[in-house]
Amino acid sequence: MYKRILVPVDGSTTSNLALDEAIGLAKGRQAGLRVVHVVDTINLNVDSMADIAGSLRESGRRLLREAEARARRARVKIETDLLEIQKVADRISDLVVRDAATWRADVIVMGTHGRRGLNRLLLGSVADSVVRMSSVPVLLIRGK
Repeated sequence: MYKRILVPVDGSTTSNLALDEAIGLAKGRQAGLRVVHVVDTINLNVDSMADIAGSLRESGRRLLREAEARARRARVKIETDLLEIQKVADRISDLVVRDAATWRADVIVMGTHGRRGLNRLLLGSVADSVVRMSSVPVLLIRGK
C-alpha cells in the first residue's frame, strides 16, 4: 500500500521512534523512504548570525546522515533532504506538507510529543499542523 514514505526528523527520541517505524514499514513493503529535516533560521531571527545558522544547517545534515545510515543498515532505499524555511510566514509543517505533495508521498510518518493543555497552546504542535494540512495519511508515533 505505502510505496513512498516521508519522515521529518528533528533528532528527538520521539522522532527517532518514528524513523524506526518508517524503516520497518518501508522494509516490509519494499518502499522508498524520504527523510527530511527543516531548518528555520528566518523565524528564529538567526540568519544574520552566520555561525548559528551554519550550526543549525550542519546539525540538520548530521541528523540526515545518521538517518541514512540507519536505513541502509536495514537495507531500505532512502533519500534525504535538508529543507530551509525561506519566508517568514512559513512554518516547519508547511514545508513538510509541501515536500510530501511534491515528492508524492503515500504517507507521512512522524513523532509527536503528545503535549496537552497549556503546553500545546503555547508551544503548538508541528505534528498537529501536518495532520490538519496534509492531503495524505499521517501516522503519528507517540514518545514513550
